[in-house]
Amino acid sequence: MEGIINVSPPRHPQAAQNGQLFIDDLYVFPGEGSTVFVMDVNSDITGFHAEPGFHDEARYEIKVHFDGADQETVTYRFSFGVPEASGRQPLRLHTLTGSDAREDSAEGVLVLEGRTGETATAAGVRAWAARPGSLLRRPGLARRRQRRRGERHRGTPDLLESSGRTELLRRDHGGSDRPRSPHGRDELRPGARTGVWCATKLATDAGGWRQINRAGNPMMWPIFWPDDTDFSDPASTRHPSEDVAAFGGTIADRVAKVVAATGTSADPAGYGRTVAGQLLPDVLPYVIGTPASFGFATRNGRTRADNAPEAMMSLVTKMAVPSGLTPATTEAQRTDQFPSRTGVSTRGRGTDCRPPSPFARPLASTHVTY
Repeated sequence: MEGIINVSPPRHPQAAQNGQLFIDDLYVFPGEGSTVFVMDVNSDITGFHAEPGFHDEARYEIKVHFDGADQETVTYRFSFGVPEASGRQPLRLHTLTGSDAREDSAEGVLVLEGRTGETATAAGVRAWAARPGSLLRRPGLARRRQRRRGERHRGTPDLLESSGRTELLRRDHGGSDRPRSPHGRDELRPGARTGVWCATKLATDAGGWRQINRAGNPMMWPIFWPDDTDFSDPASTRHPSEDVAAFGGTIADRVAKVVAATGTSADPAGYGRTVAGQLLPDVLPYVIGTPASFGFATRNGRTRADNAPEAMMSLVTKMAVPSGLTPATTEAQRTDQFPSRTGVSTRGRGTDCRPPSPFARPLASTHVTY
């Protein structure tokens, strides 16, 4: 399973005010007899609010729903300590199952401990978190955000950096020698139908936790919340179970207007409802043990080679929106080894969001293998 995470006062900043809490992307794909989850965080789309590393008062959580359930029954929770002089941070991974998976007050089972920049291994689990140092070019996006905030242009506005990644690889299938999960469950069995999302949470002064940002399907914000440049839309703090009631009608209406204008559907309203039904609740679907692919025809997990922006734009317009980019474009930046240390951000806001480019490489990551 893989994920990415990445900062200080104010105590409850929006993701725009704290890059370490802003989620860039989520990936789910099969490994060697395993399932890999990747969470990328902390791009410099947040401007001067972006800082290296991971927030030491935050939680970075990857959540798994099974068989279309409204609530998650497995949560993988990363937390980080205060940075050392070298910049490295202690990391801890807890697993929460059953009703505990959705309770902030539950502690769960401590699976492993380690440090960023190093692969941590315990009880058949591997975890890695660090800053691989990649760039994603978003021409004009950072500059536009600065104008809206009244900020002065500073240096290189056309580069977005993702400076946090967590990767978790869970070995729950693939033969008789597969290790058992630390909590004695085999929930990620081959054929299990899952919905995956991730969230960043920050401790409150009252002793609780507040959800700051979340991600499931790629490109949701650039397409459906393009004006949310301060990342304050309620969708950031909502639970996926509330998505259909809160935003299903809006997505259906917006898609219907697009396909009516393009003339690509004989039933725009019906197609709009179909797309809303496919995208909400906003969780990334994946059948454990099957090949992952996020495309126009099939959305089953997401690999680092998938052109998610192209797939999502084609879905909402009901027509091909080719970018000219193929998996070969970024092949040199991907590896099948753990940790993968690559990724492409699709969470930037605004019309300048582009498909994966040769400039896309993550700057920080955490990886875990079960």
